Amino acid sequence: MSASQTELLGVFLDRDSVDRGDLDLSVLRLALPKWRLFDTADSAGAAARLAGATVVVSNKVPLDEAVLATTPEIKLICVAATGTNNVDLKAASRLDITVCNVRAYATSSVVQHVFSLILALTTRLDDYRRAVRDGRWHRSPHFCLLDYPIRELAGRRLGIVGYGELGQGVARVAESFGLEVLLARRPGGNDTRAGRVPIPELLSQVDLLSLHCPLTPETQGLIGAEELRLMRRNALLINTARGGIVDEHALAAALREGRLGGAGVDVLVREPPTAGSPLLEPDIPNLIVTPHVAWASRESRQRLLDEVGRNIEAFLAGTPRNVVV
Repeated sequence: MSASQTELLGVFLDRDSVDRGDLDLSVLRLALPKWRLFDTADSAGAAARLAGATVVVSNKVPLDEAVLATTPEIKLICVAATGTNNVDLKAASRLDITVCNVRAYATSSVVQHVFSLILALTTRLDDYRRAVRDGRWHRSPHFCLLDYPIRELAGRRLGIVGYGELGQGVARVAESFGLEVLLARRPGGNDTRAGRVPIPELLSQVDLLSLHCPLTPETQGLIGAEELRLMRRNALLINTARGGIVDEHALAAALREGRLGGAGVDVLVREPPTAGSPLLEPDIPNLIVTPHVAWASRESRQRLLDEVGRNIEAFLAGTPRNVVV
């Protein structure tokens, strides 16, 4: 690092969304010795927090044209995630700001979470835990309870929408459970690749559906009321991608009416959720909602911060990596 680079300032706008004091920040600090770290996101005050910064790290804090135009010192935005929808990429390009993301850091964590949801729903884990807690096992005339039907994964079909890093990781583990994997054609595109199934056709064939596509205009509301009606009544829907891909009101209705076997959801349209969030109503059966933590193993979060540090190092060395813009 040159003498001039030691004067550069980095700002992390929402560190608390990645590091809760359990991670090693040494790679980040070595990349840029001067840091201003903010634990909690403050979208309204982002411009003030970025005053004098050359490098900004943001997980989810929005960086729109208004913010970027008032912070001319910024030369690099490091998104502490894969998705970059919180950054106005066109504005960044016009202002000659490089934007980098981090890829493939959370594969193991997300795949593990996908199968945690699948297995919990398939074995009716929550139902049986509740039955034991409520004393129903004590009152059973038999050594076991068989109140909720348990299914095996072997021999069933898993449909994957989005066959990138995460979709491929899920497919590898699926095969070890004896699942047959079907791949969806790319939404909104002219996908003629061999072995890819049109989504309406795939929905009617699978026992489980796992979503791993980005949220784009083509995937917004991809799984709505019509698509849910195409699915089998005992099928499971798993969404660890983005909330807007699934119509939350339609999913809640399908579960309440018994037109879907269950759902495991790690993402919502609005995060954190507000009162009245459709999938947080207490009367929805066979639904598991987790608070956007599929990516968040300690190991995954450490890889994420280390990769952000390496992105900064590469940029300062004149060889930027993971460049989005």
